[in-house]
Amino acid sequence: MTIYKAPVEEVGFLLNDVFQFDRYNNLPGFADAAADVRDAIINEAARLSEEVLHPLNGVGDHEGCTRHDDGSVATPKGFKDAYKQIAEGGWMGLSSPTEYGGQGLPITLTQTVQEFLNSANMAFAMYPGLTMGAAAALTVHGSPEQKQTYLPKMVSGEWTGTMNLTEPQCGTDLGLLRTKAVKQADGSYKITGTKIFISAGEHDMADNIIHLVLARIEGAPAGIKGISLFVVPKFLVNPDGTVGARNGVMCGSIEHKMGIHGNATCTMNYDGATGWLVGEENKGMQGMFVMMNEARLGVAVQGLAQSEVAYQNAVEYARERLQGRALSGPKATDKPADPIIVHPDIRRALLTMRAFNEAARALVLWTALKSDVAHRSSDAKERQTADDHLGLMTPVLKGVLTDGGFANAVAAQQVYGGHGYIAANGVEQFVRDARIAMIYEGANGIQALDLVGRKLPRDGGRAVMAFFAEVGAFAKEHGGDEAMKPFVAPLSTSLGHLQKATTWLMMNAMAQPDNAGAAATDYMHLFGLVAMGYMWAKMAKVAQDKIAAEGAKPFLTRKLVTGRFFAERMLPETALRLTRIEAGCSTVMELPAEAF
Repeated sequence: MTIYKAPVEEVGFLLNDVFQFDRYNNLPGFADAAADVRDAIINEAARLSEEVLHPLNGVGDHEGCTRHDDGSVATPKGFKDAYKQIAEGGWMGLSSPTEYGGQGLPITLTQTVQEFLNSANMAFAMYPGLTMGAAAALTVHGSPEQKQTYLPKMVSGEWTGTMNLTEPQCGTDLGLLRTKAVKQADGSYKITGTKIFISAGEHDMADNIIHLVLARIEGAPAGIKGISLFVVPKFLVNPDGTVGARNGVMCGSIEHKMGIHGNATCTMNYDGATGWLVGEENKGMQGMFVMMNEARLGVAVQGLAQSEVAYQNAVEYARERLQGRALSGPKATDKPADPIIVHPDIRRALLTMRAFNEAARALVLWTALKSDVAHRSSDAKERQTADDHLGLMTPVLKGVLTDGGFANAVAAQQVYGGHGYIAANGVEQFVRDARIAMIYEGANGIQALDLVGRKLPRDGGRAVMAFFAEVGAFAKEHGGDEAMKPFVAPLSTSLGHLQKATTWLMMNAMAQPDNAGAAATDYMHLFGLVAMGYMWAKMAKVAQDKIAAEGAKPFLTRKLVTGRFFAERMLPETALRLTRIEAGCSTVMELPAEAF
């Protein structure tokens, strides 16, 4: 049986001290999330995650979902009751607009809650998480009638939502999509086609499932420019808002997959299903990108979440497992061997996980606050700056946090040794569950290409220049502070590596596009390291100020040691990434395909 304890103190430090949440009280919803309200939400989310969801994590992995002959799907034991608690507790409407029954609170709080839920039980957390993404897309692009029909029930959790993009012949390249839509006399459409890998596509936890489906209207242009978005409910909705007749959409099968067994990953067959156009014809990607961007940030949180729960269990095991003696002499003299946490290599592994988790959490909350500013500020310049940040950081967060989350789950398994390979101990589930986050919502190689090919040059490089300026200004301001030098000096060096890599791409990618492709993944990780190094420097400054004002406390001194570890042991990797980038694409592209 694995353990999980929500990092409530960490979240409080970030929201209250590092990012000063209350400074944003001029934005709608923030004044309603005063410190006592935040504490109540975070503590209740922690309880729910620890006591209700995490005990079901192994159950869901072992039982999986069951498809019946009629196409219905049964979720694992306990999932329905847990989902009922999520819905009745209002968790799905935490940040949703009040006009649809939501609480209108900042998305930053929702991202915190999502981390807890995903650490506790990632497969389960996908059901409400996907619903919130679908609701976000309808909020932005749905018609008034669609919003009134679907959003109140989705916000309340009575109905859930999905996104239907992938088909057997197209994943990333949605221009190859074949699902067709035929317009009817009443303005609706008949949707026909097959979608695969649809998370939460069918289940028994809600009265209706609202599918958002990409399809091509008859006569539409070929490629990505001919794709439209449709809302296709599992059950048609009667004029009074009640559930009506079954629609022509069915779960054809459930995928047998590596992890997240508690989530129903379905092949969905649309056989003349009735759907309604969301937004404009042939502009479906605009609506779906709202959901995809929400999902990509959500998947980044999944990477952090699996890393956190894997770390917690590795620490617990390392404190208890007796093997060998410390190199500096026995520590547990009353025992036949020392606990393995005395060994430097185990500590290296644990500190790598911990340093990553704390910086990644800060990066998520920093970006979530930018999302709140982008959506809630009345200042156009503030909104633009925040939106620039979101566009730049979304692929970095998705790619770096999920790559790191999987690597840390593997590292936690390694701490367990042979016991980590045994299913009964639970840690191998974290490895299997974490692996999907690197793949779905745009595989991480695609995220890297998006960063290099689209986000860097966008608006003349405005977003990346702003990032450079902010990090550079922080380093300059605190560079003369002796206590900050262990954090600021390595950060300045790594920022220089990132700036040099960016210049190299500007000079070499246009003439030879493969240079950008060969460099993309290394550039994304270089960027992520600098961003996390910046988060560590900010956290270190706040910790030092609090120690000066309040005295040394274990939480704060631990924070500084962990931050120094990141600066000394992890941040120097930027030099390696720069060297790889500057090597160019020649050897990558030299061999003919048949030589592999």
